[in-house]
Amino acid sequence: MITKTKAIETATAKAEAVKVETLQAVKQGTETATAAFEHAQVNVKEGVQRAMKTAEQMAQFSQGNVEAMMKSSQILATGLTDMSKILAANAKASMEESMATFKALTSVKSFKEAIDLQTSFARTSMEKAMTESGKLTEHSLKLAEQAFAPISARVNAAVETFS
Repeated sequence: MITKTKAIETATAKAEAVKVETLQAVKQGTETATAAFEHAQVNVKEGVQRAMKTAEQMAQFSQGNVEAMMKSSQILATGLTDMSKILAANAKASMEESMATFKALTSVKSFKEAIDLQTSFARTSMEKAMTESGKLTEHSLKLAEQAFAPISARVNAAVETFS
């Protein structure tokens, strides 16, 4: 019986050793899984924080873009209004000159006098048209530059921000 008891004791000891090893392996596996989960949780939290920060930056940048477009539109609208006023004043002055020339034509005494008056009117009108055309071109270029300035500033900001 001694051998039977000894065999049982040996088997029990081996079973206990396997049980202890299994518990240690489970404990170590649980600790490893817990550490990996905690590490993953920290990474996810950091990723969400970075994503939120990026979203906030994009929202602020987009708001700046909208503000730049609004400012550009205001500059353009004001400039076009000014140009319309200039064009209306030019048209009024041209009409007044035409009427004055027509009145003068009604009182001419000779055909030569009418031709001279008409030639003078045509030359003066052409000179004024060229002068006013140059002024409008200059005004248009200046307006385009001013209206594009806010947008250009946003493009530069985008290059600096996202480079």
